[in-house]
Amino acid sequence: MARDTSPQCKQCRREGQKLFLKGERCFTDKCGVERRSYPPGEHGRGRLRQSEYRLQLREKQKTRRYYQVLEKQFRAYYEKASRQDGVTGENLLRLLESRFDNVLVRLGFAASRRQARQLITHGHWMINGRRVDIPSYQVRPEDIISIKAGSGATETIQRATELVSTVPAWLQADHDALTAKVLRLPERSEISAPVQEQLIVELYSK
Repeated sequence: MARDTSPQCKQCRREGQKLFLKGERCFTDKCGVERRSYPPGEHGRGRLRQSEYRLQLREKQKTRRYYQVLEKQFRAYYEKASRQDGVTGENLLRLLESRFDNVLVRLGFAASRRQARQLITHGHWMINGRRVDIPSYQVRPEDIISIKAGSGATETIQRATELVSTVPAWLQADHDALTAKVLRLPERSEISAPVQEQLIVELYSK
């Protein structure tokens, strides 16, 4: 399974804001953005010429890194979103939000998407009573998410629940029993990702 193994703090610094890629560390003074707010690299402190294309590209890269999706995967999501009814940008975000690894983060069952991916691929989670080990699995309304009986990751998951304050309205979570239900797919107003999806649509429309 392909995955991005580049330094995560550098990704946040490159985008100029916290993408919360390292879970608990992002809430401490050790956060890379807190310590060095300028982009990484030799010319990180220099001025960069702002162009329309650069803004669109940076927005796409930021979104891709936020959801921890590779370039080929992201393009496939965009093409699928463009074929659906409705607004393409909103469809794209809805597809990304509905990924199983992202849903675990929204529920508070994982501190980061990378941790969520590891928990899923190691077989700690079930959907509707069946083990699902694919992080990109698209959840659907009425899906029941539960931890596998006898899972050795229970303590890790319970520690992650302490980092979340609220669960989105389209999800329902029981942090004591470590179970959840997908009530419906999210509306755009319920997606808290720091994304301007119209810039991505403009980039791919060229």
